[in-house]
Amino acid sequence: MHTVANSTDPPSRAAVATATGLTRATVSALVDDLVAGGLLVEVDPPPRTGAGRPAVGLTLTSAGPAGLGLEINVDYLAACVVDLTGAVRHRHVERADQRPADPAQALAALGRLAATARHAAEADGLIVAGAALAVPGLVAGGVVRVAPNLGWQDVDAVAALRAVPELADLPITVDNEANLAALGELRVTGGPPPTGTAAIAGGDSSVAGHPWDRRSFLYISGEIGIGAGLVIDGELYRGVRGWSGEIGHVTVYPDGRPCRCGARGCLEQYAGQEALARDEQLAAAALGIALSAVINLLDVPVIVLGGAYAPIFGSLHDGIEAELRRRVLTAGLAPVTLRAAALGPDAAMRGAADTIIRAVREDPAAWLRRLS
Repeated sequence: MHTVANSTDPPSRAAVATATGLTRATVSALVDDLVAGGLLVEVDPPPRTGAGRPAVGLTLTSAGPAGLGLEINVDYLAACVVDLTGAVRHRHVERADQRPADPAQALAALGRLAATARHAAEADGLIVAGAALAVPGLVAGGVVRVAPNLGWQDVDAVAALRAVPELADLPITVDNEANLAALGELRVTGGPPPTGTAAIAGGDSSVAGHPWDRRSFLYISGEIGIGAGLVIDGELYRGVRGWSGEIGHVTVYPDGRPCRCGARGCLEQYAGQEALARDEQLAAAALGIALSAVINLLDVPVIVLGGAYAPIFGSLHDGIEAELRRRVLTAGLAPVTLRAAALGPDAAMRGAADTIIRAVREDPAAWLRRLS
């Protein structure tokens, strides 16, 4: 399935055999199983250009398994359904401040939104394979350990969602929203793994358009709080405990404004969505200061601005760039690329849904066993 999913044009069975090194008989048998299981479909061959009969192509189906992506954030709830091809089939967003609600109320409301999305997907003939929830906090074992901007601590989000009858039979996972947004961005813009990765490591990746620049980046999720997802060579870096990326609580002004986390001068007090509405210029400068520290430490080639930052990228760009030029040691040698997120504010829930369909792609046999 990877070969089919990563092909620019629908490959034939013979092309899959060549790409994978498997025999044509083996590929044909596997393809038959995947077509019968509703994961692949055969499509008409391209117009004939030479002698012989053109081969039938293969592509992922848009009518089989789908992922349910969920997001809870400070000021909205969201759900979407993404099919196996990556297309968004349904999208639902409810805007409301979640801070007055306790976790049970907020998750029950999200569960109702998720149920609506699932019903719509099934009416389209899709089969929801699972759900993934994006939250603005630290997650371990399906439990939201702390989400400062929501006021949550030790919330079993999986159990709360499974209490919704329409979701009780689904596999459900929970992850940090910036991590899931980064994974969604990687799927859309990263492309297949570059060739010669071993040769690239440690080499000069400053050339514009270098494949390293598409698969190594720092994703910044700008909401009421600010999170980050670090992708290195196509892999999400989570840290030893899985809690990396809390850039919103990097100190930019040591004696500055008090933060909900208990510290002072945190980035999100100057560049979070509420602060952004008051002073975009100050927000851009604060972002530039924090990002400069990350680049000096980690040598990240690309910074992607997502969430509320994506629609106003043009307004923030110059202010951030000015700080990067001033503070990054290597700014004159290898300028960092700064760009807006391809998925905009939907990146977290799209990334959440993508974890479900990616699991089906990576282990189609497990999905076929579920259907049997």
